[in-house]
Amino acid sequence: MTEPKPGFLQRLQSKWQLKSLTQVLLVLLVFACTGTTILLIKNPLLAFFGIERGGDQGALNTLLYLLLVLPLYQIMLLIYGFIFGQFRFFWEKEKQLVKRIGGIFIRKK
Repeated sequence: MTEPKPGFLQRLQSKWQLKSLTQVLLVLLVFACTGTTILLIKNPLLAFFGIERGGDQGALNTLLYLLLVLPLYQIMLLIYGFIFGQFRFFWEKEKQLVKRIGGIFIRKK
């Protein structure tokens, strides 16, 4: 008889190396809150900087979106991570992200 496959939450727990399913749910809650917050503030933020949705300058709008919204998303992850007691998890993920991005710009000899 074979063992049953672990469920979705158990796979996330293993992948993220979390201690409990409760912690997995808290991490998912942080992602949900962050995504919702960014969704609500994205358009007013872009409008403040004069970026029109579906404007003529698609490449410029995309660049400004990346420079404004994506860093804000990372900051919001840390804020919600702190609120829900998962700051350490998200701080480690942020450090990994910075190393990966930095690796793109640093030449290996």
